Amino acid sequence: MDLSVSRSRRRISPYNTILATLVAPLKSGLITTMNLMKILAALLVSLPVLVTLSLVLRSPPPDRIKGFADARVIQRLTPNDTSSSNSEDGFSDHTQMPKDTLHDGLIASGFDEGSCLSRYQSNLYRKISPHKPSSYLLSRLRNYEHLHKKCGPHTKSYKTAMARLKSSDQGNSSVGGSSECKYVVWISYSGLGNKILTITSAFLYALLTNRVLLVDPGKDMADLFCEPFPENSWLLSKDFSIKEKFNKFDQKSPHCYGNMLKNKKNTSSEFVPLFLYLHLAHDYDEQDKLFFCDEYQSLTGKVPWLIMRTDNYFVPSLFLMPSFEQELEKLFPEKETVFHHLGRYLFHPSNHVWGLITRYYQAHLAKADERIGIQVRTFESGPSPRQHVMNQIYACVFKEKLLPQVDKQKPVVTAPSGIPKLKSVLITSLTSGYSENMRNMYWEHPTVNGDLIGVFQPSHEGHQQTDKNLHDRKAWAEMYLLSLCDVLVTSAWSTFGYVAQGLGGLKPWILYKPENQTMPNPPCHQVMSMEPCFHAPPFYDCKAKRGVDTGALVPHVRHCEDMSWGLKIVGSHESHDQL
Repeated sequence: MDLSVSRSRRRISPYNTILATLVAPLKSGLITTMNLMKILAALLVSLPVLVTLSLVLRSPPPDRIKGFADARVIQRLTPNDTSSSNSEDGFSDHTQMPKDTLHDGLIASGFDEGSCLSRYQSNLYRKISPHKPSSYLLSRLRNYEHLHKKCGPHTKSYKTAMARLKSSDQGNSSVGGSSECKYVVWISYSGLGNKILTITSAFLYALLTNRVLLVDPGKDMADLFCEPFPENSWLLSKDFSIKEKFNKFDQKSPHCYGNMLKNKKNTSSEFVPLFLYLHLAHDYDEQDKLFFCDEYQSLTGKVPWLIMRTDNYFVPSLFLMPSFEQELEKLFPEKETVFHHLGRYLFHPSNHVWGLITRYYQAHLAKADERIGIQVRTFESGPSPRQHVMNQIYACVFKEKLLPQVDKQKPVVTAPSGIPKLKSVLITSLTSGYSENMRNMYWEHPTVNGDLIGVFQPSHEGHQQTDKNLHDRKAWAEMYLLSLCDVLVTSAWSTFGYVAQGLGGLKPWILYKPENQTMPNPPCHQVMSMEPCFHAPPFYDCKAKRGVDTGALVPHVRHCEDMSWGLKIVGSHESHDQL
């Protein structure tokens, strides 16, 4: 096609036609009565056209009228807006965002917004949380940030503490005691869901004991998460003198606190080591668990460096310690919001991960009237998908009316209102079979109520690949996408699901763990609270020095729905009758 012809065709418009009619007589110089009559006639004909064009051009896009994108419609910059933070995706800066940009005060001011887009843009995708942080929590977070700025990596105080630690490691007789700054060092360990939950646990302990949290970056922590604290990093510096020993620390290490208690070695109040190794992983023994007894906190409180390895969300046991009771009550009057608040404070997706999240959300979830997240994690060996798990998912979502059933007799079903609801189902799983099964069902048959169901799955990696960069990016993106859903179904025992429900402030329906490849009855149950489950808690009464059911000591610490021996924080108003 000739380009000059194409361009001339594109320039033709009603405005051009009308203008040509009016101007032609002027160019010819023949202003006569006949010409004036023609001009008046042209004006009368063109007026309705101009009015119609004006109305059309002023009207909003159709999807905004129908309300598909509701309050979470993304605010795009206008071409003339110069207030943007040079972001590639064209989002507006915080001056154009809703008032909840700082998450009810959880987020401090003073960050470079371009370095972490998610910190200020996440509120565009997430409903405003009904759970508000206490003013005391906000005050303590600001105080912590001041402490972290003073004592964090590369500060004078940090270098002094590092020098003492290095001197001790080289065999000098330096001991701990009073220090300007004390630290909790979190060792990178286990899968990504466990890492998020255990960092939260370590941070809460640091907050309760006036310590600074430092995070071992492992292989990809810096790539996955933004820095949570202003003006100083939370990542352990590369020159940390005993970092190379992290992989060697175990329950038999001389500096392991549980081992020291077992051997009654150097645990007197007179001896204060410069560092202790805390083994709080799933295989810890009775001596390691004494960490959760107040009387054994007397020594740890004096030690400058606590090196912690854990794959447990141990927050419920902190709530059982009398020395922390009053402080936790002030921090979290609404007890079941610990991870909801601290998780949103600490974990902001890096720009790489934020790109994965926003592109997928806008392409598949943004225009839905309702978003339903289904997280599928099985612990059975053998090929997937497993039919009894697929049956369990359908039994749950149909029984709880989370999704409509299909009509296999009719080719078409019209919604009673005439306008069908659009529902997007986000499925996360290591295999694609579950989403393919559901997608085919809703494509081949209409729903009984006329709703339109779209089924989407971002990835299917086949198996968990801990510490693989791209795999972890996708996993973090999918946890976050699940947390943006309106309704959530999760799998028993899965920290992946715990993270999603906590960040989203959701009480999911949890799929019970199948036994002997048989669908459980009932298939699922809505949980008491949004808090994660502590999978391996101690069952020990520190005062009586005997075994006890720690899930029956206080109203706000109960056994988990998906793991009968686990513990979780619930609202004080909940009762055992709900289980």
